[in-house]
Amino acid sequence: MKEKVILAYSGGLDTTAIIPWLKENYDYEVICVCVDVGQGNELDGLEERAKLAGASKLYIEDLVDEFVNEYVMPCVKANAVYENKYLLGTSMARPVIAKKLVEIARLEGASAICHGATGKGNDQVRFELTIKALAPDLKIIAPWRIWDLSSREEEIEYCKKHGIDLPFSADNSYSRDRNIWHISHEGLELEDPANAPNYDHLLVLGVSPQKAPDEGESISISFEKGVPTALNGKKMSARAIIEQLNILGGKHGIGIVDIVENRVVGMKSRGVYETPGGTILMEAHMQLEELILDRDTLSAKKEISNRFANLVYEGKWFTPLREAYQAFIESTQQYVTGEVKLKLYKGNIIKQGTSSPYSLYNESIASFTTGDLYNHRDAEGFINLFGLSLKVRAMKMASLNQDED
Repeated sequence: MKEKVILAYSGGLDTTAIIPWLKENYDYEVICVCVDVGQGNELDGLEERAKLAGASKLYIEDLVDEFVNEYVMPCVKANAVYENKYLLGTSMARPVIAKKLVEIARLEGASAICHGATGKGNDQVRFELTIKALAPDLKIIAPWRIWDLSSREEEIEYCKKHGIDLPFSADNSYSRDRNIWHISHEGLELEDPANAPNYDHLLVLGVSPQKAPDEGESISISFEKGVPTALNGKKMSARAIIEQLNILGGKHGIGIVDIVENRVVGMKSRGVYETPGGTILMEAHMQLEELILDRDTLSAKKEISNRFANLVYEGKWFTPLREAYQAFIESTQQYVTGEVKLKLYKGNIIKQGTSSPYSLYNESIASFTTGDLYNHRDAEGFINLFGLSLKVRAMKMASLNQDED
């Protein structure tokens, strides 16, 4: 009886070519797994394609809700953004995909897991760290690090030699990754940071700000304990809210980011990300937090958010440190409940008002009129103490300068 290998299968040229390659080089029975995290019609026709290429079975696993609730929402609560721009769309999805690969490997009694990530990218790290954390006994096969196929033309020819004649194009195109949270674009003109992106050719989820409607659109988002629960007053699941915000944000040119990021493997990489709904949701969540969290907690949370984002980007989801960071973040969300009103206009998210029963904003203290809770004269003593170290240092420096004279 042949050993089994679980292949993370997308249906694209790379993972389709891997099927006969695994059979030829390892004599494995190949079982394909495609995890649906909201990539839409990219799943059409996958079973026929996988079996034509020689797979014995294809699993299509719908994990959109799990992805949103257990991976996206913790990142929203954390305000997790990598290098101030990237909302971690691909990074968040890899752990849930790899976790499912491990589960099916156990179900099928497989001895190995194979992925189609390149040897230059982050995804190989993210997939393999998850597999190592959850199933250290399983062998990991990464064809791009060991095979001698170096172009799409060679992959197409390899498939044809093995009786797989599918309508793959040899033309170079953008390398994309899509899920419910975002779509990423790499390649073509983006490979030179000096080039402007060809947005008319590139964008999938929406339009550029220049082509957005001339009239803005007002929306409201309600949160309970850091989780979005309603859009424009209508109760919805977090998944449904993201789907609706993707439509609204795409329409108004929201969430298009052009970034040169630092990859885990040491190189810089340029990409364009479309995250229309996620950008709106993150902005709304941050606006609500600034009304509710006290100064020290907000400051500490910003530090943890940055560290949390780095962990997620590096693929370290299944680690004690991520769990510890998330426990802190969850504790900060107990009172992050309220409504945020926004206006979407040509790539901009314009604040229209924020309210919460747990708001720490006190008008009687903050307004220019004097109230009972704040005595202006108290500020003098506070400033004297707050600036004491500065005053002492200045006095010392003046004394030293005088001695030199």
